[in-house]
Formats: sequence, C-alpha cells, structure tokens
Amino acid sequence: MKIVVIGGTGLIGTNVVRLLTERGHDAVAAAPSTGVDTYTGQGLTQAVSGADVVVDVSNSPTLDDAAADFFRTATTNLLRAEADAGVGLHVALSVVGTAELATQSGYFAAKLAQEQLIADGPLPYTIVHATQFFEFVDTLADSATVDGAVRMPPAYFQPMAAVDVAEGVARAALEAPAGGIVEIGGPNAVLLPDLIRTALTARGDTRPVIADPDAQYWGVDLGERTLLPGPRAMLSITRFEDWLLRTAATR
Repeated sequence: MKIVVIGGTGLIGTNVVRLLTERGHDAVAAAPSTGVDTYTGQGLTQAVSGADVVVDVSNSPTLDDAAADFFRTATTNLLRAEADAGVGLHVALSVVGTAELATQSGYFAAKLAQEQLIADGPLPYTIVHATQFFEFVDTLADSATVDGAVRMPPAYFQPMAAVDVAEGVARAALEAPAGGIVEIGGPNAVLLPDLIRTALTARGDTRPVIADPDAQYWGVDLGERTLLPGPRAMLSITRFEDWLLRTAATR
C-alpha cells in the first residue's frame, strides 16, 4: 500500500515511516521540508495522489489559541485532498484526555475541533489517542519550574516511548477503520512528580520536585486521572526506567 505520513519527518513521523517501510509498504514522508504544506495546501494534491491511507501526525507550530486556525485549515485542506484522491483511510494522532482538557486549553480545544472535523468528514477514519511521550519529560519539568523547583500536580499519567506511539499509529494505518477513537498508553500509571523526579535524578539534575495540588499542567488544572487511558487501551511494554538506560547509553 501507499501510505502518506503527514508530519513524516518529525519524532513520531520518522518512526511511522520506518515501521511501515519495514513491513513492505510504500511509506512517504510529507512535510514542509519535502514540499508538502497542509496549511497552505502546497504540494498536497500531488502528495496524496494514489495513496491508500493518509496518516496525520503533524502538530501546530504553537500550543496556544492560534492552534485552532492551524488545525482547522490544515485538516480541512487535507480531508478535501484525500477525498478527491479516493483515499480509503484517514488516521490522525491526538491526545488522551483531549475532551476534558479542551475546556481549559486553547490548544486542546483546537485538537478536539480537529477530531470533530475528521469525524464529520467524508473518509473512513481512526483517531489514535496517545498518552504523553517519555521524550518530553524534560520539557515538562522545565515548563513547571518555579524559583528553581519543579512543581507538579499529584495526578497520574501513563507515558510511553515515542517509538511505541509510532507503533500504535502504524498499526492503525494497517487495520480497518475504527470509525472513532482508539487509545494507546504506557505500561504503568505513575504520579507526575514521581516520574519527573526519577528523570531528573537520572540526568544528575538537582532541582527538587514538589507535589503541589495547586500546580497546573501546561496551564490547566488536572483531575487525578485525566491523563490516564481507559481500560480498553492498547498498552506498550517499554518501561520508563529501561528507556532511561537506553537513551543514556546513546548520549
């Protein structure tokens, strides 16, 4: 099959392209750097021509209210081009907890609107909801640092390695359309402050990590289980501690 991966040069996209190629498919990375821009429409018609499946793992260049324009425009352009080309399946990557977070966050409201555009659109589809990535733990710690200390809400999350996210997306591209949301997550639920503390300790980072009930997660208030996938989620096997050891060895 020809499978076009929008955002195919990024962290998740490169792994999706690799996994699909290893399974014998014609996986094509599409991104502005390859001449394909879903926001402007540049190169889009040519990119999806002859495609059986289109996978969208692209993201907004900003994480604020401006994301609404990006997701609305890019997704509308992409779905139109896919319909014209006779694409059989649209797969999109989104985030566990999007609906709950959308009430407080312009970015997640934009993601929810994107999901609705896909659901209302003309193509069979699967939306993959993933939990947070191990690779973003350092960024998360930096975003929550106040006066030299990392303050995180005592909420649970169930993060996973980027390569496992890509595996879930690649699997969705090869299966029948779900016509809704499928969830993927890491092997274990853990409190945010505990995992952040483990990560910083492993890196030799001496910042204290404080479990603060008043702290926010990317500017939003979290319920204790907002970031956890449901009981039917497909769980990966890569443990955070193993991932830390592997990434430390490659540095």
